[in-house]
Amino acid sequence: MYHIYILSSLSRVLYVGVTGNLYKRIQEHKKANNPKSFTAKYNVNRLVYFEDFKGIQKAIKREKQLKRWRREKKVTLIESINPGWKDLSKELYFDRSN
Repeated sequence: MYHIYILSSLSRVLYVGVTGNLYKRIQEHKKANNPKSFTAKYNVNRLVYFEDFKGIQKAIKREKQLKRWRREKKVTLIESINPGWKDLSKELYFDRSN
């Protein structure tokens, strides 16, 4: 399973990505190991939107499509499923350290 995802900072800076392991990738963004990365620099670590795909080609195609969209269109997409801009990773994943 592959995923496209949109992350947001508290000030709503957006980042669009693609991954084969959504849980692992979101944890990497939250840890911000590379302080020079875009997501670390702007504290973009809140999962506000995602979609699932069976194939990587379809996921990459969708990621590229979203990256071309204007901000307003991305905001409308996010708010169609997440009007409060909640961090969806908190609801999707329980603490896996146990």
